[in-house]
Amino acid sequence: MTKTLLAEFTAREGTEAEVTRLIREYARKVREEEGNLAFDVYTKAAAPRAYWIFEVYRDEDAFQAHLNAPYGAPFNAALIPLIEEDASVLTFLEGIDRG
Repeated sequence: MTKTLLAEFTAREGTEAEVTRLIREYARKVREEEGNLAFDVYTKAAAPRAYWIFEVYRDEDAFQAHLNAPYGAPFNAALIPLIEEDASVLTFLEGIDRG
């Protein structure tokens, strides 16, 4: 079963360019992970400092591999001082039958 989530955070005013640079670099790495099926980065049209990342992994093992990737901790350490939240806010999603 796939592992799907939405990660959200808000860039502090004036840090948007650096946050965008970091997330683009990170996204390239995540998209190369064997178990990653989607890593789509958005900003809200009405609030461009608000970032939404839609992530899909093949399964729980692929998600755990993502969490343990060597570039994750450095990315988060660089991101934390640039965002308003203490960390990205994660919402885990479950699909419903399209039946």
